[in-house]
Amino acid sequence: MVVEGEAARVLTELRAQGDPVRAENEKRYLKSDFVHIGVPVPAVRKVAVSAVKALPTRDEVLALAEALWGVTQEGRPVHEARMAAIEVLVKRAALLGPGDLALAERFVRDSASWVYVDGVAEKVVGRLVVRYPDLGTALDAWVSDPYMWMRRTAVLALLAGVRVGEPDLGRIDRFGDALIGEREFFIRKALGWVLRELSKKDPGWVTEWVEARIAVISGVTLREAVRRLPGEDAERLLAAQRR
Repeated sequence: MVVEGEAARVLTELRAQGDPVRAENEKRYLKSDFVHIGVPVPAVRKVAVSAVKALPTRDEVLALAEALWGVTQEGRPVHEARMAAIEVLVKRAALLGPGDLALAERFVRDSASWVYVDGVAEKVVGRLVVRYPDLGTALDAWVSDPYMWMRRTAVLALLAGVRVGEPDLGRIDRFGDALIGEREFFIRKALGWVLRELSKKDPGWVTEWVEARIAVISGVTLREAVRRLPGEDAERLLAAQRR
């Protein structure tokens, strides 16, 4: 009953803050078929965080996330409820264990937009992989998954290790080579983001990796990858691609 009560409270609070104009604009921007209430992300996060304070156990957190993810209106998922479900998992990521990777995967496979995938990829999957390195084998499978959002998840999950100073250079190298010929914009962008974040701490590695692939790397990936490199290196790589 506690979980059901918190899920209902979250929805009530979200609806109380809804803005129809924002809802319509956001729906248009995301090209979404979902129901949108019109609540900014910081407000969704605040409501979700308040909910998990009342649910201290892993089982309760998972149940709340599942309940919010499954909310529908007029037969369609509710955008803010799904965002709140993700925030619940993110806030209590430290409680999650290896077996919970399956739930994260299910959420990604049930998504069709970066707006849901990215938080799950880095802040749930990525953090799990940092804590339980053996889970990296799942990323190895996902990087060649037919579903584009699973491939994006495999790449973005690597950001968590980069941010805490434990970059998985082997997988960054392998995944980069596996995806460097991708036509999907969202994959190209994701790879660029990982390289950009890594370049803040290891610009030499990124420079060498990109330079060796300058003939095949996409412009989208390259522009992100060089954004934080020393100016001379960035300009040299950009000029090399232009040639």
